[in-house]
Amino acid sequence: MKVFAAVATALCAVSWAGWSPAVAQNQPQNQAKLCDKPRQMEGFKTCANVEKAEAEGAFTLYSTDPEQGQVKLLAAFNKMFPKIKTSYVRLQAGALYAKILSERQAKSFLVDVVQISDMGMILDFQRKGGFRQYVSPEMEFFPKEAKSKPEGFWTWGSVIMAGIAYNPNNVSAADAPKKWEDLLDPKWKDAINVKVSNSGLQHGVWYMLLPILGGEYFKKFGDQKPRAFDSYVQQYGRLVDGQDKIIMGAQYSGYIEFKAKGAPLAFVFPDTGVPAVPETYGIVDQAPHPNAAELFMDWFLSPIGQKALAEALLLHSPRPDVPPPGGSDTVPLSKMKLLSPADWEAFEKDRPAFAKEWNRIVGTGR
Repeated sequence: MKVFAAVATALCAVSWAGWSPAVAQNQPQNQAKLCDKPRQMEGFKTCANVEKAEAEGAFTLYSTDPEQGQVKLLAAFNKMFPKIKTSYVRLQAGALYAKILSERQAKSFLVDVVQISDMGMILDFQRKGGFRQYVSPEMEFFPKEAKSKPEGFWTWGSVIMAGIAYNPNNVSAADAPKKWEDLLDPKWKDAINVKVSNSGLQHGVWYMLLPILGGEYFKKFGDQKPRAFDSYVQQYGRLVDGQDKIIMGAQYSGYIEFKAKGAPLAFVFPDTGVPAVPETYGIVDQAPHPNAAELFMDWFLSPIGQKALAEALLLHSPRPDVPPPGGSDTVPLSKMKLLSPADWEAFEKDRPAFAKEWNRIVGTGR
């Protein structure tokens, strides 16, 4: 099939052994420099003018993350800087990006920092000059793959991974799938759930596994009649209730969340590799509160900010010195074989075709 062939070509350069995707950006922008004397705050360094940030008195974040987590994250920032009133807007990636572009076209600058879980939109916004370049003193602790080229336009704030989940009350460890290919066993027919391709993670699962497993694998997977849902909450809820036995492309942060509530769950990281996508943050050009935006980014990218994110949203930090969420039982990024697109531009270019084919394969609405 043409779609399958296109994906395989786009992924031929993926680094299967580790976390080292190349990001094509092609922007003729200058390399910004760190300020001469970063100011030492409690737990982090900043180049922001703290007094001006507090005088601005406000900060607005646009994000795709769940509302409850956003409230907790911003509350942690506000606790340290009570003079800065925080607010947020939460929408799905496509709707959020459309809102941002519409506001900019209308010369209505309302947002200070944007977070989007879609690298294609991030790169497009950078090309459009939508980000203001600011090199945080905390950026040096992030791997190069997690930062824009040149640095300062955006940074990965977290990483989301996908594997296989099951309920051990309904599936024994001996019978549970250990690799992606095991999901084709006839015993799992009508017992698997997935997401429709409306998220960066689900698209990533398909995109990154296709050149490894081949188009025939996904044709056969469609014959298993998986049920497709919009939310990981629905997926894990059905697993806990016994309506389904397996989640294919299960979001690891969702597993951590449900497991912490006492849900009977087990998670498998197939040896083939674990698809992963980032959530990316950047300061918006002509932000209404530029100093508060800089201060937030410095705080957020620091260990205390990244730990606040892990606690609020149960997401893994790209910073190697920040422990994973969920305690000692949670697997750190360093122990995972992560799969990521070698070319994010190619990943996003073919998204509509991939989404259409994925939804056809899984039979959306079954």
